[in-house]
Amino acid sequence: MKRFTDERDAETPDEVWFVEHPSIFTLGLNGDRSHLLMPGQIPILQIDRGGQVTYHGPGQLVVYPLLDLKRLKISVRGLVQALEAAVIDTVASYGIEAYGRRDAPGVYVGGRKLAAIGLRIRRHCSYHGIAINVDMDLEPFQRINPCGFENLEVTRLSELSTVQELSKLRRDLEPQLHLRLDHLSAVA
Repeated sequence: MKRFTDERDAETPDEVWFVEHPSIFTLGLNGDRSHLLMPGQIPILQIDRGGQVTYHGPGQLVVYPLLDLKRLKISVRGLVQALEAAVIDTVASYGIEAYGRRDAPGVYVGGRKLAAIGLRIRRHCSYHGIAINVDMDLEPFQRINPCGFENLEVTRLSELSTVQELSKLRRDLEPQLHLRLDHLSAVA
């Protein structure tokens, strides 16, 4: 992501990457290590995104929007809202009522966090992104204060619906992302 962002120019097409990571805790630029309660054997990586600490692991779909915000005329807040809305609309098609919170970016269901957002903007371009819990072991979240919030519970799609495959979520999420991002660009 960093290399792509460093090497891109005004003509470089935007990309959206969908990935699944091995088990790891990531700590944002200004992350407070006190939110790492009992990391155990799970590696910790200090990274250059916003936000505090989160967990990535098998069964979680991570989406990296590598976008030229200046060219698209999208604000950082607009990008955050578009990512949240794409997830909210996608899970609504599974019968799940989800919502975003202005005070704590991400996607929530009944007070529990389903998706975490952490971005970095450099040279007017975004990287890092949104992580959606699909069918993963949630125990590592008990070893941290997710996103810097004590006692924040997390959830996963497999508890809320019949969706268990990352490939299904990706197929359903991708058009919602394009719709939301295209809409933002059109109204700018």
